[in-house]
Amino acid sequence: MYERPREDRILPVVDLPPWPSDQSPANDFRDEAARLRVLASFDADGLEGDPELARLARFAAKLCEAPSAAISLVEEERQRFIAGENLQSAETPRSTSICAHTMGGSSLLEVLDASHDPRFANFEIVRGDTHLRYYVGAPLISSEGASLGALCVTDTSPRQHGLNSLQREGLMVLAESVKRRLEAHRQSHLAIFELKESAQRVQFMLDSVPDIAWSAAPGPVFDNFNARFEEVTGKTPPREADDWRTFIHPEDFEATLAKFQYALENARPFEDEWRLRLADGSYRYVVSRAVPSSDDPETARWFGTLTDIDEQYRISQERELLAGELAHRIKNIFSVITGLISLRSRGNPDQGAFGDALNDNIRALSRAQEYALPTSNRSGENLQDLLGIMMAPYGADGSGKVAISGDAAKFGPRAATPLALVFHELATNAVKYGALSTAKGKVSITVKALKDTVTIDWHETGGPAIEEPEATGFGSRLTSMAVDHQLGGALTRNWRETGLAVSLTLPRERLEQ
Repeated sequence: MYERPREDRILPVVDLPPWPSDQSPANDFRDEAARLRVLASFDADGLEGDPELARLARFAAKLCEAPSAAISLVEEERQRFIAGENLQSAETPRSTSICAHTMGGSSLLEVLDASHDPRFANFEIVRGDTHLRYYVGAPLISSEGASLGALCVTDTSPRQHGLNSLQREGLMVLAESVKRRLEAHRQSHLAIFELKESAQRVQFMLDSVPDIAWSAAPGPVFDNFNARFEEVTGKTPPREADDWRTFIHPEDFEATLAKFQYALENARPFEDEWRLRLADGSYRYVVSRAVPSSDDPETARWFGTLTDIDEQYRISQERELLAGELAHRIKNIFSVITGLISLRSRGNPDQGAFGDALNDNIRALSRAQEYALPTSNRSGENLQDLLGIMMAPYGADGSGKVAISGDAAKFGPRAATPLALVFHELATNAVKYGALSTAKGKVSITVKALKDTVTIDWHETGGPAIEEPEATGFGSRLTSMAVDHQLGGALTRNWRETGLAVSLTLPRERLEQ
């Protein structure tokens, strides 16, 4: 579970110029707690053994003609040496740290003989085996003004004279280099810290969502899953595409793998529905989606989700079964009606021709009904064929009342129902009030297929004069809803004196579903 770091470990955002070398630490960091928070941001553990700091310490010793040098960071209870030359220990108690005195100033602290200096004479490093006598240190101050430690040079022999001006200046220059290295490491550590924080937040968010989420490197190599995967499947996540065989129903695996391989090879979005094996051995339908990070199949990373749709899928199956039964019953009703008409008109010459014509119209309506309640997958058919069947009862059977022309365009089963609804409404209104209500009236339907859209134009001519109704009827509202929500298109009406003109523009992607 994601947890925020302790407040005393939160790294400050630092983007400041170096602290002036001739100024003492800022008053804001005289408070020890505030100073220690800044010191913690420098990641002392990551600085230990740093080769650049080691070279700077080595050169400081040579510059000052001394055997030893160190870079110290003064913590709450100890003085820690993160780099140095001829160091005898990695740390000493803060209570006996000369660097703790150095870091509070703005200039070099030089002690020619520590055994005669009342501030340091009783320190263990002075009177003990370390036998420190000479010390010179340059304060290390952070860019925001917090004291950190010192760059110091030491010797076991006292000196009669201090550093010359060149050595003093050189030691201060080296101290500036040390500070730049410390700040650079801090910025790098801060960036890594923030990346880890961001990754933890993202992982926590992914583990909290009900969907399974994953990512994959090129290959693909599935390298990350949220916790939901193991919760649902009870197994370790797959690493390669073929490893999914354990989790996908055997009847679904080969087909969905082929679709996914196509998406991989072309760096195209992937979507499919299949059954996922759960921890108890049962299966549930999921919709699997994945998108590439780029359009380069060789380098694209992939990000995907598995969403449980089992309940919706089974409801959809039940609805399709019900729709099939309804379609069957409706076809039976049409058959009964045509049978009754034939029975009544049989043997009556005056009614025979009328009965035959009426039966032809009813059979056309029956064929159109197959599209409005699709029980078979009739996708990929020509849109003009659907329009012809829909409009056959109104004169698209060769009588010249309805003419259909234009480009070939495919449509899918999901689009058939709203299309049938739209043109049934247009035809019904034309019969009641428009061009098809008169003997001379005609309707022309033109299909225009472009790259991304298909436009169907409906033009009425030869009918009575019309004008736009003051109120929108239920049929018109239903038609608009079918176009907007189910087909994702746009429908415009133009109430011309010569007859109604309607233009229906549909995206190909939705039309072919």
